[in-house]
Amino acid sequence: MGVMSESVPVRCPACRRERPYTVPSYPCACGAPVTPVLDRRTTPTAVAHRDWDDEWIALRCPACGRHDQWPHPELGCACGTVLRIPVADPSAAPSAEPEPETAAPSPPTPTPTPTEQRRAFRPVAIRTARDAVTATALYLNWLGHGDIRRADQRPTSGIGLAARGLLAQVDPSVRPASLRDVECLWLTAMTESADCVYFSLAGYADDARARADQLRVPLFVLDLTGTPRPVNAMADALDARGV
Repeated sequence: MGVMSESVPVRCPACRRERPYTVPSYPCACGAPVTPVLDRRTTPTAVAHRDWDDEWIALRCPACGRHDQWPHPELGCACGTVLRIPVADPSAAPSAEPEPETAAPSPPTPTPTPTEQRRAFRPVAIRTARDAVTATALYLNWLGHGDIRRADQRPTSGIGLAARGLLAQVDPSVRPASLRDVECLWLTAMTESADCVYFSLAGYADDARARADQLRVPLFVLDLTGTPRPVNAMADALDARGV
C-alpha cells in the first residue's frame, strides 16, 4: 500500500477562508517519491506575479540522495487567489548517516543496462500551461537530464527550458507548432552548441515535421495525462535510450 500524502489546513490571506491542502509527492528518477516539507510557521502568500526562481524548489531524494528542481507547491483558492505554500529549508533537515561498510566479501554484481535502470515515467496531468512545463521538466529529468532551468533566450513561442547540453521548447498553445518555430529552436541550439527537443500540446504543421526530420530535431506531443508521445524517429530514439 502506498504512503498517503499529508493533508494540512491552509488559510487564504485574501478571503481568510481555510481549506485543506494535500502535499504533493514528486517522482524521482530512481522511482522513490520526493515530498517537500511544509513550513507551518510561515503564512502562505498570494502570487502577484510569476518569477522563475520562485516557481521551483530544490529537493533531495531520501532514497538515492539525488538533488532535483521541482515545482513550488501552490494552491488555488475559491476566491481566485493563487497561494504559494511555504516550504521548509531542505538544507536545515538532518541528513542520514551512511551505513558502515562491511568487510565481508561478496560476489560481483552485474552492472544493469541503462534500460534496466530506468523506471516507468510517472506523468502529471496537464490543466494549465504551467502543468505542461512541469510535465516536460519531469520527462527530461526521467531521461537523465539534471539541473533543468529556464533557458537564457526566450523562444519565439512557448517556454524555453535548458539543461547541460540541451535546449527544450514547450509550446502549450492550441495551434500546431510552425516551421519557423522548429527552425528558430534549432538555430538557437546551434549557437549554444547544444542539442534541442520540441514539446507541443497541439502537434506540428506538416512542413514543421518535415523540417524537423531534416534537422534531426526530436518532436514530442504532450497529451493531457502529461505523457510526451514521440512524433518522429529522433524522438523515438531519445525516448528509448535517454541521455
